[in-house]
Amino acid sequence: MVMAAWKRAGVCLTAAAVVVGLAGCQDGDGGGDKGGKKAGASSGAQSRTEAAEVLQAAFKKTSEAKSSKIRMTVETSGAAAEAGTVEMSGVQGWDPAVMDVTMKGGAFAAGGAGGPEQIRMIMLDGVVYMDLGEEQAARMDGKRWMKMDFKAVADASGDPEVRKQVTGGLENMNQDPAQQLALLLESPSLKHVGPEKVDGVEAQHYKGTLSFEEMVDANTSFDLLSKKERDELVAMAEKSGMKGYDTEIWVNEDDLPVKMVVGMTMAQGSMTMTSHFSDYGAKADVQAPPAGDTVDFMELLKELESLGAGSAA
Repeated sequence: MVMAAWKRAGVCLTAAAVVVGLAGCQDGDGGGDKGGKKAGASSGAQSRTEAAEVLQAAFKKTSEAKSSKIRMTVETSGAAAEAGTVEMSGVQGWDPAVMDVTMKGGAFAAGGAGGPEQIRMIMLDGVVYMDLGEEQAARMDGKRWMKMDFKAVADASGDPEVRKQVTGGLENMNQDPAQQLALLLESPSLKHVGPEKVDGVEAQHYKGTLSFEEMVDANTSFDLLSKKERDELVAMAEKSGMKGYDTEIWVNEDDLPVKMVVGMTMAQGSMTMTSHFSDYGAKADVQAPPAGDTVDFMELLKELESLGAGSAA
């Protein structure tokens, strides 16, 4: 009984780690609203000013689109338990922030034997729901959906710093591609690489790098932290060997990003996130699963605590 509960928790926490990891990679805020040149209009290398104009136009157009279909691959290497590859595909919306995707990959093996090969994940109103599959449902009275209210989890911790981090993470969990455009605009090394085809579509390729400190300065979610906390965060990142974020974006002739690659390297390993976007404005009609088919993660934690207490008695 105890082991079964821990297996369910392991699967959920693994999926949560993936979600929060994605959130951390897609932080950023800002951008401009100037008009710019069409991404496909340049026949030669663009100056930094011209590149910034294109990305500003793309930021505005993408923000207005409010939703898209997404296909993403996250590759991690190193000693972390969740190292491996995770693939995700579905639809996301950013006004309001919603998501309905399917995730699969070797990282879920960390949840233990019997874990699902793939997980459907819904995000709505700051709450994440995960379909853990039939085998897990058999251990949860037929309820296959796990509800994870990260704010509730943070509040239950009783730690103000945890609440800050989780709240900031939730605000950035489902950032639209416009936010990554805004972050790239802050890069002092922003450059136009040249024209390339992506998924059969003509696009212009841009790239740049931000140090961790520059990313923190550009990201409004870190405004929740005091100067001392920000300095400690930057120092911790430097100690971990994190050099910064390498970002590449491909923008099509409609001023919309069709591909992004974000990479980072630390002493413990590296992570590369590759995203493909299509069907901007696609309907993101995301609905929460029926309450009768849902188990609250907080209730599962209480079950684990009571079982642990019973075992110790």
